Amino acid sequence: MSDIKSRILSVGTFVPDKVLTNKEIEGFLDTSDEWITARTGIKERRIVDKEHPMSAADMGVKASYAAMERAGVTADDIDGIIVATFTPDNFFPSTACRVQSDLKCNNAFAFDMSAACAGFAYALTVANNMVVSGQARTMLVVGSEVISKTLDWSDRGTCILFGDGAGVVVLQAEKNRNPVRGILSSYLFSDGTLGDLLKLPAWGDERFLRMKGNEVFKHAVRFMTDASLRAITKAGLDVNDIDLIVPHQANIRIISALAEQLSVPMDKVAVNLEKYGNTSSASIPLAFEEAWLDGRVKDGSKVLFVGVGGGFSVGSMVCVM
Repeated sequence: MSDIKSRILSVGTFVPDKVLTNKEIEGFLDTSDEWITARTGIKERRIVDKEHPMSAADMGVKASYAAMERAGVTADDIDGIIVATFTPDNFFPSTACRVQSDLKCNNAFAFDMSAACAGFAYALTVANNMVVSGQARTMLVVGSEVISKTLDWSDRGTCILFGDGAGVVVLQAEKNRNPVRGILSSYLFSDGTLGDLLKLPAWGDERFLRMKGNEVFKHAVRFMTDASLRAITKAGLDVNDIDLIVPHQANIRIISALAEQLSVPMDKVAVNLEKYGNTSSASIPLAFEEAWLDGRVKDGSKVLFVGVGGGFSVGSMVCVM
């Protein structure tokens, strides 16, 4: 067994300046602030301004700079970059290669991952495995999405839910001198038979994000609960040992149902979707940074990440800060 663990050194985020509130959506859609808030918990979201467009790479670079500065690492220290996104700048070259170029991480390999809203958990798991195996010492794990460009703004079932943004963690190897610090466990699972419930076609005339909301809710709660318990068990812990759960910020009803299924009080769950909506692969680092900055994440905190997305794909991870 390797005597190396990977540890999250820092987190950094970026969101566009433009705020789109529920009240503004009332102006072009048959809905209301009260209806959106009651069903989703979302009050506003950040949207890339069409007059000043930004790509997933642009936002990922800004978030990376923040994370690298906090971690005290330089571009030359970075061995690898993984970008989780379902809104890449191109089919190829990868968004990660663009991030690598802009950051001038000349020593780093770079590639994208697509697991929709579970993308950050998938990318973090792969990065962890690469660090533990010795393929890299320091890595950037990036979640960056420009979801606004995929939306049908006449579809009340989808356009009210999503926002744009990016989040990055710096992952670094350290000798396993302290066996309780670092990433303790991870769990990944997919069920491709449910792929049509939430999808974004790559080809054809209608390339909008489509979702069957009630079905997604049912499966999301089930998958996230199971994945959470599996990662906690693999870490040799109990649910009560977890100090903070950082779930994918999809919908307040999903998050509340997850907490109920795990018998965890909501004050142990990081929630900030009221400000950002569902930012897919960026949502976990956005919520994680907020919890870190307000003191809910401390040295020794046991943190659970869990996300679920189209595919269906689900991923979870337990780490000790």
